[in-house]
Amino acid sequence: MNMNRGNPFQKEVVVDSWPDFKAVITRRQKEAETDNLDHYSNAYAVFYKDVRAYQHLLEEHDVINWDQVLQIQGLQSELHDVSKAVANSKHLGVKLTSFKAVQFFPHPLLPDTSSLKGSAPRLTYLSVADADLLNRTWSRGGNEQCLRYITKLISCFPSVCVRDDKGNPISWSLTDQFATMCHGYTLPEHRRKGYSKLVALTLARKLQSRGFPCQGNVLDDNTASISLLKNLRAEFLPCRFHRLILTPAAFSG
Repeated sequence: MNMNRGNPFQKEVVVDSWPDFKAVITRRQKEAETDNLDHYSNAYAVFYKDVRAYQHLLEEHDVINWDQVLQIQGLQSELHDVSKAVANSKHLGVKLTSFKAVQFFPHPLLPDTSSLKGSAPRLTYLSVADADLLNRTWSRGGNEQCLRYITKLISCFPSVCVRDDKGNPISWSLTDQFATMCHGYTLPEHRRKGYSKLVALTLARKLQSRGFPCQGNVLDDNTASISLLKNLRAEFLPCRFHRLILTPAAFSG
């Protein structure tokens, strides 16, 4: 859907055959400017009907740029073993993180914003000026590549933010390049005020109004987010979301 709406991350789709394909990989267009250390943007999403077709794409076709730090993500159980086997044969290290996969359907009524009437706090959206704060507070962040990535996400995709009386963000969530809700966060001193629920519902409604699914993922030990998602009546899917970070030996020091 993002590719059909301006394609801001310069994605393209590769299949094993056409029209009867058995494996699909999305990747950055080869002409796109890249940073070999930026696994946030050097991202591949995978779906397959036949895992052998996916393995064949990895092994036989010029599909993956194995000279970069990159990520491969998907929802299918064989993804890790197959990707790891091919990556190891090319001398890349592989780090797997697995999450609960979640989708939810916002209530047709808008969330209650009565607590945000007046000048502050107020419900709005993120700006690129907030990127440094998001980079510092994200468990995956804290580096130059992530700062650049978050800046582009804010510029390209829907976000929601609660701001205090000075205009500073205190609670937020944004959308990533795969239309997944991500980096839902509330500053510690502003927690237990309902902001996270409000932000999540508002962003979900915004995505829904544009025709996108309301989807996300959460780590098994993130009990606060799991509790919030249950409160929102989210559906925890039987599959899991897998993210692999692959690092060439040249960058593993």
